[in-house]
Amino acid sequence: MIKAVLFDLDGTLLNRDESVKVFINNQYERLNKWVSHIPKDTYITRFIELDKRGYVWKDKVYQQLTQEFNISEMTWEELLQDYISEFRFNCVPFDNLIQMFEELKSSNVALGMITNGYGQFQMDNIKALGIEQYFDVILISEWEGTKKPDPEIFKKALEKLNVSPEQSIFVGDHPKNDVKAAQGIGMTGIWKKDLQWDGFETAFTVNDLKELPLIIRNLSERVESC
Repeated sequence: MIKAVLFDLDGTLLNRDESVKVFINNQYERLNKWVSHIPKDTYITRFIELDKRGYVWKDKVYQQLTQEFNISEMTWEELLQDYISEFRFNCVPFDNLIQMFEELKSSNVALGMITNGYGQFQMDNIKALGIEQYFDVILISEWEGTKKPDPEIFKKALEKLNVSPEQSIFVGDHPKNDVKAAQGIGMTGIWKKDLQWDGFETAFTVNDLKELPLIIRNLSERVESC
């Protein structure tokens, strides 16, 4: 039977695209005194372009923004610090997040998270979503010294949960870092569908988190009957 379900964070539980839009809109309004010479839509659009859906850390993003838009009364370091301290207040969850966790907890499976990123920043976002208490283990790449798709971070999480790969499921939005990496050590991978990788195909996919409990129950029954 399935004994553990592990999750990615960004793009899987946290709707990062929407969170970034909310954050950067609020940042522009909050810091308007120093950035008002830039049209709001231009500032927002360029930030999102440079951010590349979170795969570029914001030190580089803000360095580029200050150069392109001639932001002279605030340093890129100050803009970065604003991002670090304020992003958590703009976190947007995917629909049915809490409902899904409540259902999974009632079925007595262990829950874990493996996320790439900076430790305290990611933990602040997890707390902002109100989901920290659901997890038996949370591994963040900065604190672990390794990141997905390295199999070691998956193995470490499973060891902490005391479950085998065959008894475990990993849910994530990234085909390589999440789904294929989990499958590579013998876990079942479930893809939280993301249109950015629309050509990716795998055995199990979800569009909405509310679909997960039933899929996991069916997988558990299949494993038990084998």
